[in-house]
Amino acid sequence: MSTVDQLDRTDRAIINGFQGGFPVTERPFEAAATALGDRSIDVTAEELLARIRTLSDDGVLTRFGPLINAEAIGGTATLVAMHAPPERFEEITERVNDHREVAHNYEREHPHLNMWFVVSVADADRVGRVLEAIESETGQRTYNMPKQQEFRVEAKFPIDGPLRAEPIDLSGLGPDPEPTDRTALTPDERALLLEIQDGLPLTRTPYGDVGTAIDRPREWVLETIARFNQAGKIRRIGVIPNHYALGYTENGMTVWNVPDDLVDRVGPAIASVEYVTHCYERPRHEGVWPYNFFAMTHGRTETESQRRIETVRERMAGFWDVAEDDWDTLFSTAALKKTGIRLDDRLSNATESP
Repeated sequence: MSTVDQLDRTDRAIINGFQGGFPVTERPFEAAATALGDRSIDVTAEELLARIRTLSDDGVLTRFGPLINAEAIGGTATLVAMHAPPERFEEITERVNDHREVAHNYEREHPHLNMWFVVSVADADRVGRVLEAIESETGQRTYNMPKQQEFRVEAKFPIDGPLRAEPIDLSGLGPDPEPTDRTALTPDERALLLEIQDGLPLTRTPYGDVGTAIDRPREWVLETIARFNQAGKIRRIGVIPNHYALGYTENGMTVWNVPDDLVDRVGPAIASVEYVTHCYERPRHEGVWPYNFFAMTHGRTETESQRRIETVRERMAGFWDVAEDDWDTLFSTAALKKTGIRLDDRLSNATESP
């Protein structure tokens, strides 16, 4: 029996209902439990907290708390592809992964570009230095594919059960702070983001406990997190699922050679497809990589995944005559590194001097 099969109705409601929209209030689990009760999911605040703890301990959730938009707080991240010959694959993986700036690294099905990794740095100029070092150490050329346009980043994974179609949004219950045009972070804001990047504490008063950890008042923590949420520095707050544990084992990166004059129209159309989790425009590399549009899909079976990819292709075909060599799907065959984007270095350039 798979992990997802063992989830009861209440667990499924929690996962579907709160992949975002969790309240930023003194006792958020009380408001969240009340909202579930209004939807015929009877659970107390204490039970809700205990269930989220158990889901985290069992690996169904990777964490609970904010999903921070690293690029909105400073620095840059870029996607890089390279060829790793099969006979040297393990050696090259080790050399690439040894770089602290490499946050994710995947092996993907492609006849040439079989290694794909993300480089995250505080200073955009450092990307070139990291790639030069990797090329020198491995003897392999890298292909940098920085994001040119972002159409969607919405890695949510609903499962069969309550609230699948109508998740709960309680983000309006917290403070309503005045927006600011200030871009640099204060030292206190930097400390806050570093404290919560791996999640909120699973306690009755998580925001107050974060304040205690960084020696700031609870009210300041609530207001600052609410402001970051409104400004897009935090994409959402809630449960962050482990999509593999939920059965989303088929990870397909579809890539497309979209005519340049159609990208601005195609982007929103593909981004509106429910199961497209990431959608970007990226540069081509002449003679090696003809694709300029990326759309990531996830499925729970190979059949479901192929059906979803076909739906994306059909929607693409509504804009131009898509030939067979205009697109491809690169399935992930192995996760080689998955540490997440660390904020320590990136925040150093984004912080005001005290």
